[in-house]
Amino acid sequence: MAIPKNLQEFNSTLIREEPDESWPVALKGLWFAAKGDWQSAHDLIDGAKEEMSSWIHAHLHREEGDEWNAAYWYRLAQRPVPKISLQEERNQLINIVLEQTLL
Repeated sequence: MAIPKNLQEFNSTLIREEPDESWPVALKGLWFAAKGDWQSAHDLIDGAKEEMSSWIHAHLHREEGDEWNAAYWYRLAQRPVPKISLQEERNQLINIVLEQTLL
């Protein structure tokens, strides 16, 4: 399965059992988060080192309700704690990861 070209294509993959193995870790983590599998998303992202993974990690802790831990990861990602909804932030993250992956 190819990397989705946009958010709509990404969302259409959510009917599958697993994300494509060839996808980057950030995209797989967001896929599990979109499926409501917080633990799998966190397990993937927790070991990643790049700035985008820190932002996704922050988002996951924000979703969990752990504001202190989320704020820590937002600082590592050099991002402010967002004022938008979790869904809006997740869509933003997916769009950015897709854009970076398809370059």
